[in-house]
Amino acid sequence: MRNTLLITLIFLSSIAIRAQENPQGRTFNFNLQECLQYAYENQDSLKNARLDIESAKYKVKETIGIGLPQVSGSAQFQDYLKIPTTLIPAEFFGGAPGTFAPVQFGVKYQGNAGLSASQLIFNGTYLVGLQASKTYKELSERNYNRTKVATTVAVTKAYYQVLVSNEQIRLLDANVAQLSQQLKETTELNKQGFVEKIDLDRLSVIYNNLLTARDNTIRYLELSKQLLKFQIGMPVIENLEVKEKIVNINLDVNSSLAVDTTAYRSRIEYGLLETQQKLNDLNIRRLKSEYLPSLAAFGSTSYLFQSNRFSDLFDAKYPTTVVGLQLNVPLFSGFQKKYQIKQAQIEYKKTSNFLNVAKNGILLQQQNARITYQNSIQSLNNQKANMNLAQEVLRVSKIKYQEGVGSSIEVTQAQTELETAENNYIQALYNALVSKVDLDNAYGRIQ
Repeated sequence: MRNTLLITLIFLSSIAIRAQENPQGRTFNFNLQECLQYAYENQDSLKNARLDIESAKYKVKETIGIGLPQVSGSAQFQDYLKIPTTLIPAEFFGGAPGTFAPVQFGVKYQGNAGLSASQLIFNGTYLVGLQASKTYKELSERNYNRTKVATTVAVTKAYYQVLVSNEQIRLLDANVAQLSQQLKETTELNKQGFVEKIDLDRLSVIYNNLLTARDNTIRYLELSKQLLKFQIGMPVIENLEVKEKIVNINLDVNSSLAVDTTAYRSRIEYGLLETQQKLNDLNIRRLKSEYLPSLAAFGSTSYLFQSNRFSDLFDAKYPTTVVGLQLNVPLFSGFQKKYQIKQAQIEYKKTSNFLNVAKNGILLQQQNARITYQNSIQSLNNQKANMNLAQEVLRVSKIKYQEGVGSSIEVTQAQTELETAENNYIQALYNALVSKVDLDNAYGRIQ
């Protein structure tokens, strides 16, 4: 426990030192495009996807290396503590037939050193594997694009959330300003006896609730910024502000809803399945190529050293050199290759079915995104109109109340309805922005 406590104290101290060196962090002021560019360079999932591409490049080079000359060297030293004994017919030395005499062949010390090389001349599996490694590289690149698209979608939605929170704070600030002025005027009227205390109390309750809502929204804005920093891979100690406002975002309903039945080809998910289909086809070809013979050339050269005295071991050398060709012809493997090919063909058919499912699913997603976007735009327009009407109702109610032909309850209700209308507008605004991102993603416009 003492060691754990000591490590914890050291860790917290290092954090405190870094915080004192840079208590506020740097401040970044980004628009959406700059947020995306920062994410493409710093987001950890994209970094890993780029590393996968780099690894795939090395995989291709590794596969190419199989077809290059293979050279190896070897060396060996032996000390025969007891030289092997061999029995030979004794009659060779004048002995009785049927008997054997023990003899020892060889010397105490032996050594050899040599080089060997081989070169693949023809191998169908290697040729198909070389194509498969390049397709594997293509698959890693498509995976990177998929990660990039997912990052773009997540960053854009988080960025829009910040914009919507800023817009909500702007509306709340405007309400707080006008309600504060109204509260001051009502307080003076109450002192002069023209307004009842209950009217002032109702207005104070609304004002206090409005301040609380603004404080909550400010805190939620800070959380939205933290989420945006997380999505783009920015350290939480840094400060991030957004340049744009909600009015800079184009939500033109007529510019994004043209029907495109070929949009599925632009989707990275469909492209990934196509690449997987290529790999399945290459796997079938690889298995079939195993029926073909393979041919390789080889050669080796070596020197043999022998002596009964270690000091004389390298005085004489006996060279050996050999070159040749090796042909392997597969004849029968118990039908294993046949059934492996059958299994690979089934995988190919399954991927074809997945492609059909993906195509129909993407087209359905496109239609769903289009309808959702249309509905969200219509809802946004309605909520914006309702907010404008609520503002007008509040303005008229205040005038009527000031002229003595309206009640304070009518003003309070109008103020509450305005807050509700503004909240509905903010929610509709965020839904419209998110549905626009989903629409662009469904049509394959995000690359």
